[in-house]
Amino acid sequence: MPATPPPDRPLLDPALAFPALAPLRAATVAGDWDALATAFEAIPDEDDRTLACRVVAETTRSQLFLRLTAERLPRDPLARTLYAARLTTMGWEVRTGARAAHVAAERFEEFHGYLRRAERLLIEVCAEHPGYALAWHLRTVTARGLELGPSETRRRYDRLTEHHPHHFSAQSQLLQQLCPKWGGSWEAAEAFAAECLEQAPPGSPAAALVAIVQLERWLALAETDHDDAEEYVEDRARHAALTQAAAASVLHPDFDSARPHSVTAHGVFAAVHCLARRWDEAAPHFRALGNRMSAFPWEYLGSDPVREFTTHRKIALPDG
Repeated sequence: MPATPPPDRPLLDPALAFPALAPLRAATVAGDWDALATAFEAIPDEDDRTLACRVVAETTRSQLFLRLTAERLPRDPLARTLYAARLTTMGWEVRTGARAAHVAAERFEEFHGYLRRAERLLIEVCAEHPGYALAWHLRTVTARGLELGPSETRRRYDRLTEHHPHHFSAQSQLLQQLCPKWGGSWEAAEAFAAECLEQAPPGSPAAALVAIVQLERWLALAETDHDDAEEYVEDRARHAALTQAAAASVLHPDFDSARPHSVTAHGVFAAVHCLARRWDEAAPHFRALGNRMSAFPWEYLGSDPVREFTTHRKIALPDG
């Protein structure tokens, strides 16, 4: 179990930031399936279950426990999905977050091997339980990793949203697929973000996709021309779009900042405002976050996401 950090230390571990997720980590480490299944049952929201799944999947050396459980309970959708999630996480760890051109062929082969094993499990779960959001979400991840293309990823996303519309985690995955780095285009990514904004109920995190697209495009520009990247995030029209999106989502009275998805949603708005040096507009997002953070989006700003978060928060909130 992770040690309790100092009170001013950013909480990167979601199991620390959200105490309701801690039993998942404890049950996984202990190899206690009954406790783990009970902890999942206590999380009814599908978006929250996605983060809960990630907590389990990122638990070091959990694969043996999860594999043996999936084999012991071959009809249990949660058991198979969690093992598939662990395989997927292990695969991405092998691949790393580097651009495809910088990943060795043997790493790609091992990465795809993990994802194909996960796919076999997830296909079974989705065939037997067509409305099982957790498995469909993971299949948007494996589709991207296996390079099945935007159309197939969109098909899987559409199957999920038949049962669970406005699924922010799945929207975020499809948005990644639609970006140029994964074979899409800026036009497609921006259109999807706008579609999610238009269709989302008030206070939904979906409008944060507008900020994510701006961050993705800033990063692509920054890799070649810093001045172009700076000009992009400072553009008045994009600033207006960001303001509109924040008002419809994280700054709307119906938005629940206590929910796990709020960390990414508030974080990405804060990050884009920081890049444009709009510190006053970043401030309310940092206040909502407190000490909670996730690696994304801060890893886009530098190699140490905790340092980036802390540094920018200090500028936006000089008095704490």
